[in-house]
Order: sequence, then C-alpha cells, then structure tokens
Amino acid sequence: MKSKPNVIVFFTDQQRADTMGLQGNPLGLTPNLDALGRRGTHCRNAFTCQPVCGPARSCLQTGQYATNTGVWTNGNALREDAVTLAKCFNEAGYRTGYIGKWHLAGVDCDYGPVPVERRGGYQDWLAADVLELVSGPYSTRLWDGEGREVRLPGYRVDAMTDAAIRYCEKQSAEESPFFLFLSFLEPHHQNSSDNYPAPPGYERQYQGSWMPPDLLSLDGTAARHWGGYCGMVKRLDEALGRLMDALISLNIADDTIVLFTSDHGCHFKTRNGEYKRSCHEASIHIPACLWGPGLNGGGELADMVSLVDLPPTLLEAAGIEIPDTMEGRSLLPLMRGDSTGWPLEAYVQVGDRNTRMGRAIRTKRWKYGVTALPELSIGAYADAYEETHLYDLENDPYELDNLVNAEVHAPVRETLRRRLIARMEAVGEPPAKIIPAESRHSGQREVDFPGLLTKDEA
Repeated sequence: MKSKPNVIVFFTDQQRADTMGLQGNPLGLTPNLDALGRRGTHCRNAFTCQPVCGPARSCLQTGQYATNTGVWTNGNALREDAVTLAKCFNEAGYRTGYIGKWHLAGVDCDYGPVPVERRGGYQDWLAADVLELVSGPYSTRLWDGEGREVRLPGYRVDAMTDAAIRYCEKQSAEESPFFLFLSFLEPHHQNSSDNYPAPPGYERQYQGSWMPPDLLSLDGTAARHWGGYCGMVKRLDEALGRLMDALISLNIADDTIVLFTSDHGCHFKTRNGEYKRSCHEASIHIPACLWGPGLNGGGELADMVSLVDLPPTLLEAAGIEIPDTMEGRSLLPLMRGDSTGWPLEAYVQVGDRNTRMGRAIRTKRWKYGVTALPELSIGAYADAYEETHLYDLENDPYELDNLVNAEVHAPVRETLRRRLIARMEAVGEPPAKIIPAESRHSGQREVDFPGLLTKDEA
C-alpha cells in the first residue's frame, strides 16, 4: 500500500446536475455515480464559478476565479507560472497525467499539439486543446507528450476510458502515487453538426422521455437533443463503472480518491442563443461527488459549493498543503460538521468576449444576477451592471418567473446587491456600479407576512 492515496478526476463537459438520480432524475442515467455518491460525499448544491468551458477549466486547475486566472474567456491561455493542481501534486511526489480535452493552451493550439510549457505542469500527456474541433464521436484524435498524433478506436468516451485504465494499470505498478485528470468532451454537443451524438441505440431510449420542467416550459432545442444528451450521460456513467472496476481489479480502489464533476451545465438554448453562459440553474448547477480515503461517509452536503472549492479539497484529502493562491476552501471541515465561516452563497462570473459580462450569487433560496451595460463592458470586467435576474428558488426551482422588477421584492434585491458587491470585492474585482431594476407593482393584493430574507432562507 502506498503512503499517499492516488487521485483521479473524472471530468465531464456541459453536464447538468439533474442528470443524476441523486438529484431526482428518474431515468436511471447514473447508477454508478449515484452509488458512489451515496458511499462517499455528494455535494447537492455544487456550482460552477464560470459557465464557459475554458474559464471553468482554469478555475478547477488553479482553485482561483476566472478573472484571476486570466482565462476569463475561451481562447485565453492559462499563465505558464500559474500554481496548478498538477504542480502541487508533482511537488508532493506524485506522477501526474492528463487525458482528454484541455482548452487552456490558447487559440494557436486549437488544431494541434499543446507545447510542454502550456500543459499546466502535467508530466504525462494524451490530450487535445479543443477536442470538439479535432475529433468526432468515433474518431478520437489526441496528441501524446512528444507531440505525436494518436488516434484511438471506439466511441470517444470508451476510447479515453480505455486510455485511462491503461494509465492506471501502468502507474499501479510504480512506488509513487499518481494523479490522473480524465477530461471528456461528452455530453457537450459536437460543434461541427450542433447535435449530441450518443452511441447507436442510446438516443432512442430517452427520446420523448421525462424532461426537466424548464426544458418543457421554455423554447429551445431539447425536443430534438434531449435523447442524445441523455444517451451520452448514460455512456459516461458506464465508463465510470468500468474505471472503478479496473481500480478494484488492480487492487487500488481503496487507496484512490475519485472526484466526479463537470465544468458547467446545459440549458439547450432556452436562456440565450446557445447552451450555457447564463446564471440559471441549468447552466451553473453541476454534479459533484467525491469518494475514497477520508471522503467516504461524508453524506450529502447542502452547503453552497463552488468549483474553486474542489482543488483545495483534493489537496487536503491527499495530505498536501493548500497553496495561498487558491481562493476556494476545502470541503473536509464541512464533512466533519464544521461550517464556521463558510459562505452562504456561491459566486458566479458569467459571460466572455462573445457575450455581455455578468455576475450572480446563488443562496439557499435566491438567485440574483446582474448584466453589464454593453457600452461599459471592458474585457473581463464592467464599470456598471444592471439588475436583470431574481428568482425565488424555494417556490420556483426551475426559474420560470423572473422577479427582478417585483416591487415587493425590492428589499430582497437590496440585500443581495450588497452581498454580490462584497463577493466581487473579495476576489479583487475593480469597483463597479450596480443599477437597481425598476420596481413595478404586480397588481395583486399584497399579504403582510414575516421577512422575505432570513439567514436560514438565504
């Protein structure tokens, strides 16, 4: 037995939290993930801190918010001097490996190999920067550590899982522990055809099946895409089961920490003209489960958990010192029942160079979002934002009724506005003005009942 646990990150792309059975999905898409989440620790309220591929990945690699990683938009490269998970594990004596989609090397690497200095410190490499631009569902194309093109047979999820199993087998025979980051493209859409290509027969199983109420109520592409999307999620879960079986076969399952999570969700063009880049639950609520030494039996955490909290959690669970550069906080105290000082809200930076910038917070009950005024949006920041979103998630969990102009909720907006500004300041954003939304009377008779925003409700 090695003195330190192995660590594996099983990372999906664009997976909604409510694809999980543990989150109420009745379709049976994730039996392996659900079982492991029950055995380990399930983060019910886990949220991305930036619902865009590259920025979210930079946050998970560094434990920092995207405005501080420099990757506030797709196409920006992660700084070569960034303190990353790989570098932390390297210094602790781990062998580090990366397989799959990277999306942090810069636009000049979109269609070819990623130079060593842009790999975030990973020692072993089998990846492509923007996987959806160079491969299809049955034509997996990656580059190895020497910059040589590698083509893998089979459905892309299976091909990459096979590569991961081979890596685990090789490293299990070594004395030093390993850290493997396995980054899938699925269930992200295939850009070349704007569809969700599941393996043959999988899409048909779920076409016309149960669908989340937001997708049923709002115009979008879910009617034609939901079946394929669910089929991709199902195949990912089967891949997770295969990987866990391999760890058992290699006799390292009890010595390995595994994190399952995603970069952001998918709203199927119900909130804007594409699939993410919005503050809504469908876009920011992500699956997150951990299991392994020190993480089993953690139960279900109801606290607000951010993507930036997962890197320090992995490091502490592996017995590695958390660097001062990380802005997230380890979840281990929460698992021990200590929530002292834990934030009451998740903070989200929304948008990139292709969309208007925005900011949002998600509390236990409320979602509050602001959007930059077009003429005042400057790169990663804006000088002024306007209030555009307010949802009462207790009574409207699928965010179908925007209350931002409701006069009765003006005190709620005022409180959340202060909290949002405090979070913006805490991550080093320059001062910005938030313009209150116009309050309008609903026309309904008002009811006088106790305060709308208590500490418990928040």
